[in-house]
Amino acid sequence: MTAIDIAWLPLLPALIVTGTSFIVLVADLFVEGPDREGLGWIGLLGLGAAAVASALLWTTQESGFSDSITLDRYALFFNFVICLTGGLTLLMSMDYLHTINLVAGEYYMQLLLAVVGMMLMAAATDLIVLFLGLELMSVAVYVLAGIWRPELRSSEAALKYFLLGAFASGFLLYGIAMAYGAFGTTTLAPIGDQLATLTAEQRPLALAAVGLLLVGFAFKIAAVPFHAWAPDVYEGAPTSVTALMAVGVKAAAFAAFARVFLHTLEALAVDWSWILWTLAVLTMTVGNLAALVQRNIKRMLAYSSIAHAGYLLVGMVGGGERGGSAVLFTLLVYALMSLGAFAVVIAIGRRGEPNEEIADYAGLGFRYPFLGICMTLFMLSLAGIPSLAGFTGKFFLFSAAVEKGYVWLVIIAALNSTVSIYYYAGVLVQMYMSEGTREVQGVAHRPYLLATLLITATGTVALGLFPTWALELARSAMESLG
Repeated sequence: MTAIDIAWLPLLPALIVTGTSFIVLVADLFVEGPDREGLGWIGLLGLGAAAVASALLWTTQESGFSDSITLDRYALFFNFVICLTGGLTLLMSMDYLHTINLVAGEYYMQLLLAVVGMMLMAAATDLIVLFLGLELMSVAVYVLAGIWRPELRSSEAALKYFLLGAFASGFLLYGIAMAYGAFGTTTLAPIGDQLATLTAEQRPLALAAVGLLLVGFAFKIAAVPFHAWAPDVYEGAPTSVTALMAVGVKAAAFAAFARVFLHTLEALAVDWSWILWTLAVLTMTVGNLAALVQRNIKRMLAYSSIAHAGYLLVGMVGGGERGGSAVLFTLLVYALMSLGAFAVVIAIGRRGEPNEEIADYAGLGFRYPFLGICMTLFMLSLAGIPSLAGFTGKFFLFSAAVEKGYVWLVIIAALNSTVSIYYYAGVLVQMYMSEGTREVQGVAHRPYLLATLLITATGTVALGLFPTWALELARSAMESLG
């Protein structure tokens, strides 16, 4: 009997995180109470090992499992972003879980499994594998959203996310079935090869597949009009889980989205680019206008996340290597500044007092200067103020679109970015121009939150001042798609 040669190397980073999740699961049987904090350290070590493995494999290009999984620089770049997101989420969780009295070992395991799903989505070169990665990520995040069982709104968030997520997954799966009907395969490379010679019989089915895939991806990135779930789910879920959804889920969705549309379906760009143009305008505008009237900071950051999905779609519309590399760079930037903002939200909360209303931030900038400085950096960067990473990311995205002639789209994006300054500045006005007496626990005695804030604040400033190296990595990642 002939042995089957299976190339495991393309799965190595994901296998490291999978093995770590199993170790956490078994270790949880032998630890109790505060000792479960050690499970977070195991998770951090596993994510660090996966990131190191990705760095060592940077020059390697290999596919496996009948070309359904690939190890290329594109997947490895997203491995860095996803491991960074997972690691920082774990780091802030180790303090936060004590604050909300949720010392649950399964939390760490589910977070690691969500990361595995995200990594599979980034590395998938077959629509079936992409769907499996999406479902692994989604199921784990559904559980995490509802893991705070004593809190009714957490269960409500999980149920809403599950019901709408299952509905969106149906669209994606139907799109995959349509693609198989049109092309006779679900592997991306053969699909791309057939696009140049589409027959009259294939074309309607192929365009239907593109439309259904677009709906599935649009839901996961929370693009308008598929965004309605985001504000309620972000508000109800534990804040650390909200951070993971806002950053990790969005990064994984854009990883798959860009690989499928910017590379495989590039020959059909004339058919889908105008749809992305419309989605980008709607997403930016609705996200920013809705954020203006929010009084809860998690809901405000949810609409901010929707608006940023619109900015990233501008880069997708620009397309090509320049647009793709701008999307990759901005996802890295967005991970740092958004995770940092959620870390401040966690820092300002207390046991029994989440302090999630923007009014709760009154006077905190002077009484807690470190938290005030960090939040100022993150808000200004999200608003796109020059010299910070958020501005640099938007500049690259908008430049790519202008280069392709989408000047009006960039004008609309710039106007939306100007509108966003109002609600980001509203948080700073509360911190520095309003009086308040609310006391919070400083980060001096919360080392994990302190480390999270230092890493994210430093990264936000560094990528704004010295973006070249990260942009070159993003460009190298896009080049590996061939």
